[in-house]
Amino acid sequence: MTEDLNLVSKALGPLPIINRFLNRLRLDHFFDECVPCDDRRLKLAPAVGLGLLLRNVLVARQPLYGLSEWANRFDERLLGLPPGCVHLLNDDRVGRCLDALFCANRAAMMTAIVVHAVRTFDVDVSELHNDSTTVTFAGQYVDAQGGSRKGQATHRITFGHNKDHRPDLKQLLWILTTSADGSVPVWCSVDHGNTTDDQTHIQTWDTLCRVVGRADFLYVADSKLCTKENLAHIAQEHGRFLTVLPKTRREDTLFRDWLQSHKADWVELLRKKNPRRKSSPDDVYRGFESPLRSVEGYRIVWIWSSQKHELDRSIRQGRIQQALEELEQLRARINSPRTRLKTREQVEQAAAAILAETKAERWIETTIKTGEEHLYTQATSGRPSKNTQYVRHTKERFELHWQSKVGALQYDDRTDGIFPLILNDEKMSLRDALVAYKHQPSLEKRHEQLKTVFEVMPVNLKSHSRIEAFLFIYFLALLVESLIEREIRGSMKAEEISTLPLYPEARACKAPSAKRIFELFEDVRRHRLVGADGSVQKHFYDDLTELQRTVLRLLGLSPTAYFSSGEKGAMRG
Repeated sequence: MTEDLNLVSKALGPLPIINRFLNRLRLDHFFDECVPCDDRRLKLAPAVGLGLLLRNVLVARQPLYGLSEWANRFDERLLGLPPGCVHLLNDDRVGRCLDALFCANRAAMMTAIVVHAVRTFDVDVSELHNDSTTVTFAGQYVDAQGGSRKGQATHRITFGHNKDHRPDLKQLLWILTTSADGSVPVWCSVDHGNTTDDQTHIQTWDTLCRVVGRADFLYVADSKLCTKENLAHIAQEHGRFLTVLPKTRREDTLFRDWLQSHKADWVELLRKKNPRRKSSPDDVYRGFESPLRSVEGYRIVWIWSSQKHELDRSIRQGRIQQALEELEQLRARINSPRTRLKTREQVEQAAAAILAETKAERWIETTIKTGEEHLYTQATSGRPSKNTQYVRHTKERFELHWQSKVGALQYDDRTDGIFPLILNDEKMSLRDALVAYKHQPSLEKRHEQLKTVFEVMPVNLKSHSRIEAFLFIYFLALLVESLIEREIRGSMKAEEISTLPLYPEARACKAPSAKRIFELFEDVRRHRLVGADGSVQKHFYDDLTELQRTVLRLLGLSPTAYFSSGEKGAMRG
């Protein structure tokens, strides 16, 4: 007998890889256990909707109203959906799932997830890095004033120091802490948009102590950590900190003054090849422990960087050059017969404005000399003759001159490339302090990932409570991607694989990102021949490339497990 068969093709993409890590994190369990489901209107369980939303953020970042169309590309089970539930997806139902997440105890839930992740993936949390950024909003959000909503505290979406350089837009402050081991997010919080960074560290550090279970981890942050209250709190609780000493501190000026007449015994700490230009000299770092401690008695370690040394000189020379060009233009304006700069005060103000705008007033000083210009006109009208009398008019003219401040140039030349670190660990070596601080840019990459890869735009949600819940989903997305990156890079190191050809034109990639891995599997599909009664007669799959098989092996996933992911009765990887 013949039977009508239909070919059903569904995308697999990177979902089998993502699901493997979601299963290991037990996120479905935490969603079920922690997110309340007491709204009778919900036809979509909050745990299911949140799991789907997390997968969407990781893979496609579609708006809520586009989730149904996006989900139709995949087998429902890959998305954590029960069979026949794709039609239930719409922005209102998923929004109610976010409402349920907002009402949950998200702090306790985050703690449980992070503790489980640290134990399952053996993440080293002896060194933690903290930094903040802003999430910007294009809207008024007049109701987001920091009051209580549904029994939960909310935050003010308001103006503040915007790190996206958009002071015209409102914001929330996003505070993230990651491990030095793989830059894995271990804590995240959101605060009012006008909160300054120095006000967040004590609460963050106390929370990290509860998450990690001890206080002796090294806490690394930028210069906003360096306040008397912040450092004293950590030190008194037997914690360890490492941060940059701000230039506003007296200790910074004292050491720079000392260098004008003394020579520091710099010790080479680190040398590595220039990552940008192979023909350039090595990047060199040297260290010197200041004989003078901070006012509070903490160690101060000075670092000299060859890269920063060249950058400081280049920036100074660029500012001076720009100032000189604009001063030349100002001189031409002053000498013009139609100049509007009629008084000495106007000329002085114009020159000072140029030096201030170019930030070159430290190295250039201007002087203005006054002269006279005589003009002669006829005393009477008519054609001039030998008896014509003339009247002399004297006009004040200004000459603009400038010169370098030699003392300031020599002072800064002796201090180019240096910056101070302050710490309270008496046993940490200079090299270890430098290496710990150099992990800080890895955390900044997570902020970049949030804004460029994930394209965080919660402004599409009208409810500020849903926005705060959605930011929790973004934290989980960062956590999943970081664990994927950590695993494949660790496997490459174990197998002594230096690069993978993941970039366009098969160019080498030393540190694969989750985004590149996801793109590699974007077009992989699974096919079924389905009979009229819905029974599956045959399975077949797209062929995997050698590179795709290598990536799966490095992530601990076989091709068979990849293709069978989400199928009924399939083993979870």
